[in-house]
Amino acid sequence: MIDFRNVNTLWASILVETLYRCGLTMAVICPGSRSSPLTVTFANHPHIETIPILDERSAAFFALGRAKKTGLPTTLVCTSGTAGANFYPAVIEAKESCIPLIIFTADRPPELRNCHAGQTIDQVKLYGNLPNWQCELALPEAGLEMLRYLRQNMVQAWTQSLFPVPGIVHINVPFREPLAPTLQPELAELATKFDVQDFFNAVASSPPIKPPYFSLPLATWQNQRGIIIAGLAQPQNPQNYCQAIASLAKLLSFPVLAEALSPVRNYAPLNPYLISTYDAILRQDNLAKQLLPEIVIQIGELPTSKQLRNWLHNINVQRWIIDSRVENFDPLHGKTIHINSSVEQLAQNIDSNQEKFNQEKIQPSSYCQQWCQLEAETRKKLDSTLESIAEIYEGKASWLLSRSLPTATPIYIANSMSVRNAEYFWQPSNSKVTPYFSRGANGIDGTLSTALGIAYGDAGVLLTGDLALLHDTNGFLIHQKFQGHLTIILINNNGGGIFEMLPIANFASEFEEYFATPQSVNFAQLCATYNVEHRLIQNWQEFEQLLNNLPTTGIRVLELICDRQKDAAWLKSNLAQFS
Repeated sequence: MIDFRNVNTLWASILVETLYRCGLTMAVICPGSRSSPLTVTFANHPHIETIPILDERSAAFFALGRAKKTGLPTTLVCTSGTAGANFYPAVIEAKESCIPLIIFTADRPPELRNCHAGQTIDQVKLYGNLPNWQCELALPEAGLEMLRYLRQNMVQAWTQSLFPVPGIVHINVPFREPLAPTLQPELAELATKFDVQDFFNAVASSPPIKPPYFSLPLATWQNQRGIIIAGLAQPQNPQNYCQAIASLAKLLSFPVLAEALSPVRNYAPLNPYLISTYDAILRQDNLAKQLLPEIVIQIGELPTSKQLRNWLHNINVQRWIIDSRVENFDPLHGKTIHINSSVEQLAQNIDSNQEKFNQEKIQPSSYCQQWCQLEAETRKKLDSTLESIAEIYEGKASWLLSRSLPTATPIYIANSMSVRNAEYFWQPSNSKVTPYFSRGANGIDGTLSTALGIAYGDAGVLLTGDLALLHDTNGFLIHQKFQGHLTIILINNNGGGIFEMLPIANFASEFEEYFATPQSVNFAQLCATYNVEHRLIQNWQEFEQLLNNLPTTGIRVLELICDRQKDAAWLKSNLAQFS
């Protein structure tokens, strides 16, 4: 357990064992010399799964995906120099999405800095103000007092990666040689005196901290024309989360406008007031005016829909934001009151007698009924339209995914058009499908690696465009260490489809080369290079059959060839016509 071969292995083993006792289960290791003591120790720990990944950017996004899935910190290890800089895009996403990561960057000792020693840069505060906490450790020493110092810093690292808000912890770890586990006989005496049980006696996995109690302003909310917005959310217990929102909605008789990236649409039977077609409904100006609410309850971050955001901005009514994180969740700068608690905790605090009375005695308000009627009519027209489309159209892929995936499948939905097609077309059901996303910084970097991290040990799906996949093809290097299965739904429309929806598309002379950026990659050949299965989808029947029963191992790509300009024109002409 504790490696007394030399001072560096001792230091590393105290570090690793402390994190294990806090609750660490996985470390992602990038190759390098200066990090050898950490790599050897993590690799030989019997209870920590260790994944070696060559590309630091892919490694960081894979770790991000694992932390999204588990809700617990994943550890990243790299050598000195520019290696840690390649973690930066994932660090930004983790910060913005509140994902716990503990990053160890190995470093030269102080005497080898600022003197042109190889592979040496200034790594202190490498990630600026992004981490929850960051420090540089002292150089390894074999004294008991310094080992206690190390232990307490690791407990602090674990705690601050989770509380009060999950996020990044960066530890810079300098090592002198020897970096390999060569013997230093002088440590033998310390080994005979070291009491492992006593040393780690106070280290234990941190219990979850319950959010503070907040009483709901029910008197203010009841008997109002109100809506609940179920925005971006990746709860660790989706059913409890959806049940809490449903309880609040039934208590208040408020319709729930549910973003596709929240799990709410996939637990539809819990909520009789579920609205999934709000984007199409609000495109009708007369309906948008008729549906003006008096209050808005926003749970989590605002949905992707620009239509919804513009509507909220224009009506400027009182908005209550429910989120346990102590951040500003109002990019519209409206009249907002932030309740710093989770919706699950608030639902537990609803007086049970009052909830029972409301559910038994009060019928849905006329305002709520109007929303529900519009949802039924719009959903019927939308579904029948998509059902009739025989050619390969990218929006129908999202719709069929919502209807065809096996129960409780995790799906990572890439940025740009993938998230928007999901919001437009994802059909409510009782599939219990779990959506994942990276909407903190909204970038396309790390798409494949993040999806592999989410699907690891499971059977998952990635919905992505061609540019997002090409941006992270090094993620395929994870294939030989990957456990589980990932099906990649590749929407290949030869460029950035999202830009077709923007005003810049009207400027043809610059648009195609500098914005759409079409690529000529043969994805079948690319997949063959990485020994990944590839299927070119010819029709929707084949597509649905391949989704109904996902394999248990390996990676496969299901490619759909789409027409970027035609699909964008279809969206522009049809979205407003569904309601």
